[in-house]
Formats: sequence, structure tokens, C-alpha cells
Amino acid sequence: MKSHFPLIGVTLDSELPATEDRAGYSRFPWYAIRQNYMDMIAACGGLPVALGHDASQAAAMVARLDGLVVTGGAFDVPPDLYGASDQHASVQTKPRRTVAETDLIHAAMARGIPILGICGGMQLLAVMMGGWLVQHIPDTYPAALAHEQLNPRDEAGHAVNVVAGTHLARLVGQDRLAVNSSHHQAVGDAGRAVICATAPDGIVEAIELPGHPFCIGVQWHPEFGISAGDRLLFEGLIDAARQIRT
Repeated sequence: MKSHFPLIGVTLDSELPATEDRAGYSRFPWYAIRQNYMDMIAACGGLPVALGHDASQAAAMVARLDGLVVTGGAFDVPPDLYGASDQHASVQTKPRRTVAETDLIHAAMARGIPILGICGGMQLLAVMMGGWLVQHIPDTYPAALAHEQLNPRDEAGHAVNVVAGTHLARLVGQDRLAVNSSHHQAVGDAGRAVICATAPDGIVEAIELPGHPFCIGVQWHPEFGISAGDRLLFEGLIDAARQIRT
């Protein structure tokens, strides 16, 4: 009998070697992830496994997974991927990571396994769906909320309004969620995905792909478990992944 604990791949961040002028875990390139990503998946009944950035292995990795979580990080999707000719001064990219995550998402979609994109992971999903990004919220929307919140990330930064009738709404069972906020970019257009949550200022906060068993991206970081809806989102991912195992 197959395990009831589905295997969930979690993408890693990559960091430069530590130097005399730059602190870090190692003087060699290193991968990084916050413990709460893995802890939340485990608490919701999944078996989390970390995924490196070798794009040539993406299909082989996904072939063994029951679900995929594309995490966030302090970097941006390269603007050329969504047809932008200019790059804002604030934009920082990690091309090797983005190439690997793009291939992982392609493979996960081809297999029809559940996908959860978080923060930058949501933005990459939108771009892959044919959408584009606002490169720096304060420049484009000067009256917007503070989406890079000043208070700790394990506290709420603002609320989001969940669109009725969406997959996200069915999962969380609420029309409004308190969320944290740690991003300077935003989805300007979701392409063939649909918007399923927005901030009070109109900034896109969640997207989903109709027709896919579970393909949701959220702009906040639900691994912190700020509201009951955060855990319900992960439980929904694990439940969908469990169906792959049966």
C-alpha cells in the first residue's frame, strides 16, 4: 500500500559565499531555506524534500514528487521573461534558480501534480502563465499599502480579500484573510491564470490556474501560519497531493 504521506518538493534559495565583507553560512556557495516551510508541510501531513537548482534534473525530480512548493526569496524574476525592455534599479535576479524553478513548474504541470507558489513563486507562476510584473510597487502605485511590512514577518501586515467561488475561497472558507507582506513587486497581469485575492489597494495577492487539480500562487508567506487560512492552504495542497498517491 502506498504511503499516506505525500512527497512534497520544496525549492531552495541560493546564496553567495561569505566573505570578510559579507556574512553567510559558508565561504562556498550555499543553499538556504527557512525551517517553517518544511515544518508546515510536515505538520499538514506531507514529507518535505529540498530541491536544488540543476535544471537538467528537474523532470527526474518531479517524476518522484506528489506536489511542488516554489518558495520566495529576496530576488526577482528577470524582466526579460515577461517582455520588459528595462530593468528597475531595485531588481535583483538569480538566473540559475529561476531557470531551475521554471523547469520544475513545467514538469509539475505536465504531470498534473499540485503546485503552490509563494511570494516570488507566485510571481514566477504568473509570468509562466503569460502575465507580467510591476517591477517596483512604490513607483507604479505610490498610494499603495506598505507591502514590504516594517513589523516582523510572523505578524500580519494587512488583509486580503478572497474572491468568492475560487479554489482559494473553497480552501480557506473565508472572504478575508490577515496576511504578512514582504514584496516590492506585484503581478500586473495574471495571463491565463485568474486572480483569486487582492489587497485593499487592488494589488494582486493570489492567483490560480483553472483546470489544474491544484495550482495556486499567493503573494504572502503562509508558512508562518498567521491565520487559520494559511494552514488550510497547505492542508489543501497535501490533500491534493495525497490523491496522486492513491
